[in-house]
Amino acid sequence: MHLFYAASPFKYLKHRIDVLDKENLICKYTMIEGDPLGDRLESIGYEVKFEATSDGGCLCKMTSNYNTIGEFDVKEEELKEGRESTIAIYKVVESYLLENPQVYA
Repeated sequence: MHLFYAASPFKYLKHRIDVLDKENLICKYTMIEGDPLGDRLESIGYEVKFEATSDGGCLCKMTSNYNTIGEFDVKEEELKEGRESTIAIYKVVESYLLENPQVYA
């Protein structure tokens, strides 16, 4: 469960790890509870895959699957908001890992 700072619009969220494939660098997880789901989403499934690039780095590909309650349609603006929030989180993690390679070496 993730808890947020007072300035955040969310109080908590909970993820379930569905697949952790270390060999292929794939992680699938699902947001199963929390404020971001509101009363219109049952869950949000994520697939994160890291692929090697020719310059020695890697490319992170992420797919999100929104499971709605009833006939609700997720608007493009809401998708964009979620995508930007997720990218921001990944950039913070990337920055931390680059500055602290001992935590994953």
